[in-house]
Amino acid sequence: MRGVPSGFRKLHIGALALVAIMLPWSEFLLSNAQFLLIGNWLVEGVARKDLAARFKRAFSDRNSLIFISLFLLHVLGLLWTDDLDWGLDLCRILLPVLAFAPILASAPRLSTTQLRAVLLLGAWSTVASTLVCLIMREQVIEQGGYRELSVFISHIRLALLLCFSLAVFVVYLPQVPWLKIAHGTAVLWCLLFLDLLSSLLGILIVGVMTSYGLWRASARARLVPRWVIRGSLLLLPLIALGYLRWCMAAYQPLDPGELSRLPERSAGGETYWHDRKDPRVENGHFVWVNIASGELRRSWARRSELPFDGVGRTGERIEHTLLRYMASMGLRKDSLGMQQLTDQDIDRVEQGIPSVLQGRRDPLRSRIDQVLFEFYDHAASANPNGYSVVMRLEFLRTGWGLAKEHWLTGVGTGDTRPAFAEAYARSGSLLFERNRLRAHDQYLTWFISFGFFGMLWCFFSFLAPAVRIKAFSRPLFVCWLIIFGISCLSEDTMETQMGATFFAFPYCLLVFAAPLTSAEDPAPVVG
Repeated sequence: MRGVPSGFRKLHIGALALVAIMLPWSEFLLSNAQFLLIGNWLVEGVARKDLAARFKRAFSDRNSLIFISLFLLHVLGLLWTDDLDWGLDLCRILLPVLAFAPILASAPRLSTTQLRAVLLLGAWSTVASTLVCLIMREQVIEQGGYRELSVFISHIRLALLLCFSLAVFVVYLPQVPWLKIAHGTAVLWCLLFLDLLSSLLGILIVGVMTSYGLWRASARARLVPRWVIRGSLLLLPLIALGYLRWCMAAYQPLDPGELSRLPERSAGGETYWHDRKDPRVENGHFVWVNIASGELRRSWARRSELPFDGVGRTGERIEHTLLRYMASMGLRKDSLGMQQLTDQDIDRVEQGIPSVLQGRRDPLRSRIDQVLFEFYDHAASANPNGYSVVMRLEFLRTGWGLAKEHWLTGVGTGDTRPAFAEAYARSGSLLFERNRLRAHDQYLTWFISFGFFGMLWCFFSFLAPAVRIKAFSRPLFVCWLIIFGISCLSEDTMETQMGATFFAFPYCLLVFAAPLTSAEDPAPVVG
């Protein structure tokens, strides 16, 4: 019957839906869904006796070939690679590019209804995975363990999926009232879970997507309202900087003159130890002053079974955590200060929680506080180890040096690891061996691997097909590009299978498989 999809077509759409569903759950099942898509395509070619023609269509489409050239560049980069094992592994990770592009470029495009179904199934699956994560890891929220809150995949990949799911729910906002309520609830849940993940990157992405949506929607408004909206959007960066400056106030000493009039002895008669040269503060109070170590040690032994000189339940040094915690309360570090700590405070110190505010503030604000403390602590100690953001700056400095050194051809697909190791050794980096990682910036990694012109080709490989097919008229594609583009600034997004699949699958779906007429796409509500 005309208009009824064949069994192969149904399986094709089902495999795409399965890929979307499995992204937040399982790398193994995600791979199986891709094999199902490929296998169905091959078997259909054999059954219809057009396998050769099918391959010809798949690998003769100009836009598909440009996109696939990103994978081929990584293969070409093996020619000047010494570490072939790592280079081949990177090529294996990028196989989703080779899997999705030829198949979706050679298969009939999805209808608007089919595309909506695939994307919404993926979005609802992401929401379901976060509910399971919350049930399994609820206790880590109190401890600020945002990384452990994501059970099935990296917390960074989960944040990206939440951002994309949020965009899907908004773009496909239905007219049926109860479905509209369901979508609105899902959007709020995505925002809440991004907050629980303490994802600064996710909140930034949501802000940019929302700004894009409002800017686009304002085009339909009258002249004055349009420029009021757009003018307000242009002010958002200044508002964000103002909020950050307000957060930084907690890391400025409440009374800088305090260092000149510190007491000499505690109420118990012990001589205080002060480090007047250490500027570190916690909640506006100096950490390394008013310390009566003997009183602290004796008082701690009466309140806790963990040794004062040992480590807490999360591997943090008890003494340092206690000093920071008491400073955050504005207490002197002596026996009288210890008396003001409750049993809950002692338990929090044992868990490695360094501030009375941590876990009692919004998770996102707690993450901002953590990042700010990293910068202030690094400025005081010059030791970058143990601080994720500060260490990333060290990665970027080292990576930029490598990029300038190998600007023409790069070091090859697989030689980023030995190149970074050699650069760290040459520079005498203070990073421990285990912390000497690569760029954590996908654009810089392309520059280091393939040189300046190779990096430009990487951009061309996924931007040119989208321009030629006019995918930029699709709100969801622009939202995906915002998510992917921003994520690459802080991660080597395409060096994991989940990251490479998040790159290849939505791209091919929205560029090669979506309906061609932009009129078939719903207009975005907010972005």
